[in-house]
Amino acid sequence: MYAVRVHETGDAGKLTYEEVALPQPKAGEVRVKVAAIGLNFVEIYNRKGIYPNPLPFTPGGEFSGTVDALGEGVTDVKPGDRVATANGTGAYAEYAFAPAGKLVPLPAGVSTELGAAIMLQGMTAHYLALSTYPLKPGDTALVHAGAGGVGQLLVQIAKKRGAHVIATVSTEEKAALAREAGADEVILYTQDDFEVEVKRLTGGKGVEVVYDSVGKTTFLKGLNVLKPRGMMALYGASSGPVDPINLQILNQKGSLFTTRPTLGHYVLTREELLWRAGDLFNWIAAGELKVRIDRSFPLAQAAAAHTYMEDRGTKGKVLLIPTRAR
Repeated sequence: MYAVRVHETGDAGKLTYEEVALPQPKAGEVRVKVAAIGLNFVEIYNRKGIYPNPLPFTPGGEFSGTVDALGEGVTDVKPGDRVATANGTGAYAEYAFAPAGKLVPLPAGVSTELGAAIMLQGMTAHYLALSTYPLKPGDTALVHAGAGGVGQLLVQIAKKRGAHVIATVSTEEKAALAREAGADEVILYTQDDFEVEVKRLTGGKGVEVVYDSVGKTTFLKGLNVLKPRGMMALYGASSGPVDPINLQILNQKGSLFTTRPTLGHYVLTREELLWRAGDLFNWIAAGELKVRIDRSFPLAQAAAAHTYMEDRGTKGKVLLIPTRAR
């Protein structure tokens, strides 16, 4: 099979497209013929060595496709089943692997492209809005990067929960996308100071929760727009890691809460996984959740896809398509 490999960490040029042996699934594992691969910033961190992996490695954990081979003891799926996962291994390849319990069946109305696009970002938006800080009618939420892959989904789910949503974006084009997703107010952070604008929009009261995927450039100012006992949910770091802080600052700014969640801890059981994925699939089928696929790149062009994401120009989900495997 062909796969994208990282032999040494560094820039996007370190992603090499090469032929490798086709591995066999281990006990409890499923081999999937990949139809589409979802790209996420964590793979950029892996490639750079910020989140290190043993070298060499094939990046990626989110993909969809058809079951190709079963490891010992796997009985709940069969070859030919359409499946998707956010918890696989070696996704940047024509064949990838996942524990059987981390695969979800794709309903007939959900394409493999949508399956690869929704799993990680969709379930991230789901756990943020329903579990990390369970939004309720009357809450006000600040969603950074409101036109990004998670951002557009999070805005839509927050509105389903009855929240008032303020989104930040970088351009007028992205502002239109955030509004289309349902944002009540949109702040262009390239033109206006989001801290000043949020305080103005809330009459100085602040917001119940900040959903922050940006990190270094937004975190501290985000604390300043929270109501007393508000929640800072830091779930990404597209601008870089947050600098260390003295936790006493949380007391000074209103007995605030902060958390750094990750999807794996919100799908600890198969029941939880199926609940989150099932909600997403049902909302998509009912026309209540729109998933925007921004661009698709051939698998061999993974380096170009990473560069596109790092340029912060994405307006939805970016996919890789292993064209030989379709």
